[in-house]
Amino acid sequence: MTREDCERWLDAMAAANGLAIDPAWREGVLANLARIAEQHERLAGFDFASSPVPAPRFEP
Repeated sequence: MTREDCERWLDAMAAANGLAIDPAWREGVLANLARIAEQHERLAGFDFASSPVPAPRFEP
C-alpha cells in the first residue's frame, strides 16, 4: 500500500465515519496505517492450513 493509498483510505474512512483527523496527528495515523498494511501483506501470504494445530483452550 503506497502512501497515497493510505491517505485516500484515511480520508475516505474519516469522512464515512464523520471523524475529523487533527492535522497534528495525521502523520502518525498514516504511519500506523502503513505498518498495518505491511503486516497484512505478511499475514496474507502465510499458509495457515499447514501451520501446527493451536494449543487447547485454557479453562481455569
